Amino acid sequence: MIFHITTRTAWDEAQAKGEYTAESLATEGFIHCSTLAQVLPVADNFYKGQSDLVLLMIEPTLLSPTLKWEAPSGGTPPPGVPEGDPFPHVYGPINLNAVVSALDFIRDANDDWVMPSV
Repeated sequence: MIFHITTRTAWDEAQAKGEYTAESLATEGFIHCSTLAQVLPVADNFYKGQSDLVLLMIEPTLLSPTLKWEAPSGGTPPPGVPEGDPFPHVYGPINLNAVVSALDFIRDANDDWVMPSV
């Protein structure tokens, strides 16, 4: 499985549209995803102060677009991700049948992200 963090609104729009896209697809050419071990460090680094988020669980073998395992954008991984750890990047809109689950992504009482049961 690979994972992608998004807003509830973006996920709702994807379901209405029939595919999921992210701003990074237009600006960088791919949709950023993470491994299970990368999800919390990515959330801590890029989603501070945000709420109403959803964690998409994506089955790579069901993806229609190309999936590439690459160095992190910008070359340096976020704190908590080992140097040289590749990230999954999806080079096109994500077909909804590849999203096997969309889980509420919330914080605990200490404002730390809580990994949903996957």
